[in-house]
Amino acid sequence: MKTKIYKPLGLLLAGAVIFGSTFTSCKSKEDVSNVKNETLIEVYCSGPDYRSDKSNFRANSIGESSDQVTARKKAMSNVKADLAGLIQTVIKGTTDNYVNSREFNNVEEVEERFESLTREVLNQQLNNIKVICEKQTITKEGRYKTYVAIEMSVDALEEALNNKLSRDQRLKIDYDYEKYKETFDKEMDKLENSGGY
Repeated sequence: MKTKIYKPLGLLLAGAVIFGSTFTSCKSKEDVSNVKNETLIEVYCSGPDYRSDKSNFRANSIGESSDQVTARKKAMSNVKADLAGLIQTVIKGTTDNYVNSREFNNVEEVEERFESLTREVLNQQLNNIKVICEKQTITKEGRYKTYVAIEMSVDALEEALNNKLSRDQRLKIDYDYEKYKETFDKEMDKLENSGGY
């Protein structure tokens, strides 16, 4: 008789231990997420596929508004500004290194001329961007969000830059396309190695 009493009691205790450890492990996972107080979110049109590389400059951004059209306009304005900033950084590095490697009479004037011409080219090329991703969402509050990613061909930009620089009267004599391209390619390598931002 004693065996019958102990056997169910033993099963009951074993069950309580298993239940308790399961409950504790679930609770500890719950506590960890509460400590972080974070929720993983998905950012559309973002990630490795939307980073710049040797072939394309890329940028992505978000626009938000209570109006759907305005949200898209904001996203496009933001993303073009981001792309232009990225390209200007690469071109500035190219120009600085190119000018310093050459022997120009008036370095400051040459740098200013390069920067002025590249700004003109960049403004024209921003009209030739390609939208590679676009998604729209609406929030619980009824606001629209537009996620967008764009790209610009490196080759098209290089060609436009070469055409503009080689025709400029002040730079024509000293401009060496091959040397400039070599310097530009080094800057693109730096960009790609930094993760394409």
